[in-house]
Amino acid sequence: MPICISPELPAYQALLNEHIFVMSSERAAHQDIRPLRILILNIMPKKLETELQLLRLLSNTPLQVDISLLRMQTHVSKNTAQSHLDAFYTTLSEIREQFFDGMIITGAPVEQLEFEAVDYWKEICDLMEWSKTHVFSTLHICWGAQAGLYYHFGVPKYLLEKKMFGIFPHRTEVKHSLLLRGFDDVFSVPHSRHTEVRRADIEKVPQLKILTSSEQAGVHIVANKNGRQYFITGHSEYDRNTLAAEYFRDREKGLEIELPVGYFPHDDPTQPPQFSWRCHANLMFSNWLNHCVYQRTPFDLTELLIRRWDWETEY
Repeated sequence: MPICISPELPAYQALLNEHIFVMSSERAAHQDIRPLRILILNIMPKKLETELQLLRLLSNTPLQVDISLLRMQTHVSKNTAQSHLDAFYTTLSEIREQFFDGMIITGAPVEQLEFEAVDYWKEICDLMEWSKTHVFSTLHICWGAQAGLYYHFGVPKYLLEKKMFGIFPHRTEVKHSLLLRGFDDVFSVPHSRHTEVRRADIEKVPQLKILTSSEQAGVHIVANKNGRQYFITGHSEYDRNTLAAEYFRDREKGLEIELPVGYFPHDDPTQPPQFSWRCHANLMFSNWLNHCVYQRTPFDLTELLIRRWDWETEY
């Protein structure tokens, strides 16, 4: 089934060219089923690139998904045209009375700042508090995961000695999890970050459960035991060439940057990168949409206001 987005969004034609089923809002209006409402807070600098990466993954299920794009009202984007933001993005003040089945909070290039020093920190805290009563399930990615763990549970982040950069093997720690259904024992995930959260801090919080981890990259997926919040420290949504673009960009700027681990064949940056994480990325996002959202979300989303966290515990 398709995702529902505006045909004017640049990703629309790109997805069609990849033979991915997308649907215009006009066509969706004639459907008799309720689509899932998914909100994406996109705070990555290259917003069009991130849009395409996430929409590609969200389209890979039998479910119709109605996408809304959200931006920070208190932050001016330097890398995305204002006309694009005005045409396709909304703000929290405009949707505050609405309800969503799911939300994704992306990463952002602000991880080396203290949370409170981020210019939109107050606004993102407002959003995360709002999500408790207006969103059924939320995926937090990279800095978004660190921000969510800090805001909701007081889990701190720590600066790494060097950037966690590359493709790392991961293992599942929970036998039965809706998000991990069908996962192999070992799977690959891209990471690109300067900070980390630590197992010892997470294990002090009774509401949290570590689902997956890596010997090299550390904690990977953390879940709220009620199954309504997931915190993911990696970037499974990345394309084949995303890390390569980061590496060559930093090298051209004269910055100290090591080769991404396990990425270029034989550590030769002249070779095309290996795409070793695509299957698990597709599976994780389809599991989230189907098992964590579609199978559990109330048909009447206003129930979120009444029941708040009163839902069946997954773990």
